Amino acid sequence: MTHRHEAPAVDSLPFDTELIADSTDAALHMELSTSTREDISARTAIVIKQLGLLLGQELGTDQDPAIRALCRQAYRLLELSERPTKETPVFRAFFFMRDVAGLTRRLLWVYGEKNRS
Repeated sequence: MTHRHEAPAVDSLPFDTELIADSTDAALHMELSTSTREDISARTAIVIKQLGLLLGQELGTDQDPAIRALCRQAYRLLELSERPTKETPVFRAFFFMRDVAGLTRRLLWVYGEKNRS
């Protein structure tokens, strides 16, 4: 008989706030003059994934209109039509990455405040 391993529920997966903080710090400390397009695209993909993870957490959107507004901004940034393409100029891709990292950082702060022990 084979044993089946079921995937853990999303709620039970570890949520690494330090990794997200480090990743957003790295993105926000990148400089346009010394970053390649590949570096910008790679960092953007990481931070987009982390923003999506944060949006899956309980952030208190039902109780706070300001948090709801941040989440609306996040969902707008996550739309494929808003993301840079290969044809997007490097400076626009860079500032998109910074926008995503900054918003991720703000939502990480909200998450931290809501889940303080």
